[in-house]
Amino acid sequence: MISPTLIVLIVAVLIILWLIWTYNRLIQLRNQTDEAWSDIDVQLKRRYDLIPNLINTVKGYATHESTVFEKVTQARAQAINAGNPHDKMAAENMLTGALKSLFAVSEAYPDLKANQNFLKLQDELSDTENKIQASRRFYNGNVRDLNTSLQSFPTNVIGSLFQFKPREFFEIENAQERQVPEVKF
Repeated sequence: MISPTLIVLIVAVLIILWLIWTYNRLIQLRNQTDEAWSDIDVQLKRRYDLIPNLINTVKGYATHESTVFEKVTQARAQAINAGNPHDKMAAENMLTGALKSLFAVSEAYPDLKANQNFLKLQDELSDTENKIQASRRFYNGNVRDLNTSLQSFPTNVIGSLFQFKPREFFEIENAQERQVPEVKF
């Protein structure tokens, strides 16, 4: 016959083990989300490094398009200086729009479109944009997993107790960016 004290002790140990497992799972999800954000940061840094070279190449052909260059430069500066993920996401969406304007300007200059340096930079930027998109998907998947755990009972109780916070998805903010861009060669 099992004593009531032993049953209470077994139940208490099981509850403690479950609490430890749940806490560790939330830590793992949070760290995976932070790692995914770090992957985005790496690709954004690469993008920031490419933009000045791209602007200088385009400037040589389109010197009277200064407002476009200023917008791209300002958007880049805001994106670099954004502190938290929310501000960074907003700044990145602005930078994407400014880069679209820059490429639209390049359409008016056939010599620029044929320039090998410009084509190489455009290819590198395109590759970087693809990597950013993949990193965003990976980040959003991790955010989804973390947020789902934090919203599911009984894990939400543990999350609240240890002050785990849900994260924001890295989304496209406006409907204009959701449209497929028209590319002409």
